[in-house]
Amino acid sequence: MHGATIKIVSAQQAKLNNNYKKTKLKLLKTNAATWFNKMCKIKQLKPNYINIKINRQKLQDKRTTINANRFRINQEIKFLYRKKQNLNQRLYCLHLEGAHQYNGMWQHIQEYMDP
Repeated sequence: MHGATIKIVSAQQAKLNNNYKKTKLKLLKTNAATWFNKMCKIKQLKPNYINIKINRQKLQDKRTTINANRFRINQEIKFLYRKKQNLNQRLYCLHLEGAHQYNGMWQHIQEYMDP
């Protein structure tokens, strides 16, 4: 469908298309954030959003800081997986609604919308 345009007839169709696009984009960003956090965990790097400061410089304090950073990354990954699951469910519901509303043309519209 290169060069083809889709004519939106009603506001319900426009709302469905926009919700689908936004949800898909959020899902892609969540996947990228999950990947980033996993790479930080594997390479033992600390992302900039983690700010844990301890005044002392003993070995025990450094270990505590490292463990706190690791714990924070693990919690962020768990949060992102829950968010991804919710976005997948919402995207599935929007997909079913679009298939019902467009009567067999949803596949073509979806191909047109996806990058």
